[in-house]
Amino acid sequence: MAEELGAIDGVTLTRRYLMALPPTVDLQTANRVLSIGRTTGYGLAKRGEYPCKVLKLGNAYRVVTADLQRLVAVEDAVEAPVPAAPPLERGKAAVAHEGTTRHCCCHCRCCSSRDS
Repeated sequence: MAEELGAIDGVTLTRRYLMALPPTVDLQTANRVLSIGRTTGYGLAKRGEYPCKVLKLGNAYRVVTADLQRLVAVEDAVEAPVPAAPPLERGKAAVAHEGTTRHCCCHCRCCSSRDS
C-alpha cells in the first residue's frame, strides 16, 4: 500500500496520520477518509449500514478508529512470529555451541564444553 492515501482539508492522509487518530473520530472525518459524502455517510450511519462500527452518543456519531483503519488496510505492522523451537527432552535445554545444538541439564553453556 502506498504511504500517501489522499488529503482531508489540506492534510495529507498518510499511514502515520491514520495511525495517530484518537480511538474514535467524528463521522465527517471517517467520511472523508472513506471518500463518502456527508449526506451519504449520515444516511448509512442512521440506517446502521456504515462500513465501520459507529457509536451514537446523544446526537453525535463517532466512528471506531480501529475499524476504520482495518477497512482501509492500515494497521500496525506486526512482527513476524518467531518460529517455535523443536521439542526437547524433559529437563533439557538446547544450547548453541559452535554452530551445533547440544542439550544441557543445568541450562547453561558450561556443560556443552564438557560434552565434547
